[in-house]
Amino acid sequence: MARPAAVTRRRALALGAGGAALLAAGGAGILGARSGGSRAAARTARPSAPFDPDTARTVLANRSRAVAAGDRTAFLATVSSAPAAFQDAQARLYDNLRRLPLDGWTERFAGTESANAEGGAAVVRVETRYRLRGFDRGDVARARHLTFAPRSGAWTVVGDGSALGYRDDAEIWDAGPLSVVRGRSSLVIGDGGGLDGIAKRLDAAVPVVTGVVGKGWAQRVVALVPADERLAASLAGPDESLGQIAALATVAPSAGGGRGEDRVIVSPGTFGRLNELGRTVVLTHELTHVATGGATDRTTPLWLIEGFADYVGYKHAKVSVRSAASELRRELRSGPAPSAPPSAADFAGSSDHLSQAYQEAWLACRMVAGRYGEATLVRLYRAAGRTSETAALRSVLGLSRDRFVAQWRDYLKKELT
Repeated sequence: MARPAAVTRRRALALGAGGAALLAAGGAGILGARSGGSRAAARTARPSAPFDPDTARTVLANRSRAVAAGDRTAFLATVSSAPAAFQDAQARLYDNLRRLPLDGWTERFAGTESANAEGGAAVVRVETRYRLRGFDRGDVARARHLTFAPRSGAWTVVGDGSALGYRDDAEIWDAGPLSVVRGRSSLVIGDGGGLDGIAKRLDAAVPVVTGVVGKGWAQRVVALVPADERLAASLAGPDESLGQIAALATVAPSAGGGRGEDRVIVSPGTFGRLNELGRTVVLTHELTHVATGGATDRTTPLWLIEGFADYVGYKHAKVSVRSAASELRRELRSGPAPSAPPSAADFAGSSDHLSQAYQEAWLACRMVAGRYGEATLVRLYRAAGRTSETAALRSVLGLSRDRFVAQWRDYLKKELT
């Protein structure tokens, strides 16, 4: 699924202590009021002159220079007339920015959202651009809002835009005090726990993924690990709920309108409940989406996208097929094999067939790799992004779709019953 701000990398799979538990997710997104803005900030004395966007441009440039120079005093001076809660939030923002390996961070005036013609407060839309050194190829752009109001005859920042209903794009710097772990091939940022372990698993997963898909990808990854489930959900996408999600891959939007920058978002509560094997499978699965671009062509069937990621995720997992596909096995023992690979609807978070859908997709890809070779599975994945599912099966495997489905149904029975 594609969204204007970012492209979702689809789903996450997690292996729990008692078997396989499948967890689903989507996109990149926004976060509502969180920085201490209040309606009181919008009720101000009238200035001697109407709001001038150049004033905002000057203040934003000062803030950008302060971050680059490490001048905390200068940064906080831009909000010195704001309520105490907002000043505290801005102090946390500055401290988090300084902990990040930034290769540039700037705020730019992007328009006036709301301004009282008689001289009241003005809400300004701000484009924040940044780049993570050694990982991002280009600048990421995020939309934020700041409220300007007159103080002592000058316009100054007094809050965000939440008092008037404006919502900011979420970013990891909205978290609590950040920690940053740099691995061989990974950058893990968050205020959640277990960052070192996540970095080690991602570092170990890079050669596994590269061994299947080849070297034609960045072979590095940024993971975001917020402790707050609400922030994780906002990073995932508008109105997302991550109650059953362990991790997902997404793309932070590019400032230049290009492809964007890859991110893996870890949902702390659910990820923390996984066993060791489950955590490895989940992160390898998500890294596969990063390496393959998550099949954003809108042509590749979802069963192949998710099944392929699971195939790579389970490649070195020491777990039996019957254990990993326990839900599907129970279903087959009491009923017929599925008549077709799972549809997109089967992968919806509300689907009663969610676990089985992932297991069916994984075993379809496992069957192809086992019978035709792993390289053939990769060719099928890539072909399905250029043409229809039926045409890809015919050109790569020499099978009609009906014949492929028949082979797959027989394979499920053989492996699980």
